[in-house]
Amino acid sequence: MAASFDLERAAAIGEKLNEVDMARVFAVIATVLAWCLLSGPPVAAKRAADPFVSPEAIQHWMKNYRAQPEPHLLPAAVKAMSRLGVFREIDSAGIYFGFVAGVIGSNPRQAETLVAEMFPLPPEDQIVIVRAIAWSGLPDWQAMMSLFVEKMPARRILIERHLFGKLPGLMDLPLDDNPAGIDALWGYYYGSGSALPIKRLIATLGWSLERDEVDKLTAGNMIKLTLAVNATRDLELLAIIRRQVIHQPKATAAPLAEVIEAAETYETARLRKTALTAISDLRQKGSATKRNVSFWGQVGTTALALGCVAASVMGQVQFGLPCIVGGATATAALKVYTLDK
Repeated sequence: MAASFDLERAAAIGEKLNEVDMARVFAVIATVLAWCLLSGPPVAAKRAADPFVSPEAIQHWMKNYRAQPEPHLLPAAVKAMSRLGVFREIDSAGIYFGFVAGVIGSNPRQAETLVAEMFPLPPEDQIVIVRAIAWSGLPDWQAMMSLFVEKMPARRILIERHLFGKLPGLMDLPLDDNPAGIDALWGYYYGSGSALPIKRLIATLGWSLERDEVDKLTAGNMIKLTLAVNATRDLELLAIIRRQVIHQPKATAAPLAEVIEAAETYETARLRKTALTAISDLRQKGSATKRNVSFWGQVGTTALALGCVAASVMGQVQFGLPCIVGGATATAALKVYTLDK
């Protein structure tokens, strides 16, 4: 009887201890849950919820946007761009301006709402809203711009110059001395898939044969190289380029054929070599109409941009040309495509 009593007593004590342990476990769980509710979601969850934690993350989103359009995320992306400072260097922000314009222009029914949700935005960064509206290509962009004038008093002069036609639209930007304009056209393509900016770029390919003006020679070869490199990664872009062949004048047809050949055979290195040789010849001999030493002094840093673009594609500077052009090169269009998915 004593043994039986001891066993029953031990079992009862064990059950009691289990109840106490379980109570402690539940108390700990309740405490953890309460702490999570008070402190918000874990860091990992926050990061997962925010796709725009870095400039690289934004560029990944831009790169893949046409495959999976998410225009509703544009306001959050613009605010992240502002927070991360991508608008601080205007000359290197062209791809972002163009992208925002492309998304707005390709979503006319949502355009006003998308712009409204970009506010509040620091006055110094509101240039992206002004240019995106003006460059959107929407038939009623002036009316839309007027809706947001009061929210951007610091940008009133810029707004008025766009409204009164004192500043060019995106498709009319000069490209021979404006690499940021080249990037803006690429940005519009990334955000819309429209063939218009590609047609605009193709129309300048004759500059790649320029022998007098170094700015045009450099810009033409920048455009030629970016078209070829990006077309190796984008079949839709390659299709757009192919469709333009029959519409080209003689001066543009030959360079465009080289772009297509390089894209289809993945031989873009040949384009880089040809371009660098042309710039080197112009550097050594000067303009075909101004064969003098002082001509090279007019080149400035723009002519070095092509070397930087070529080096960025290879992932290293190996051509002996110093990359001293800051951000004002067409490298942004290439950076978007060279990012891993």
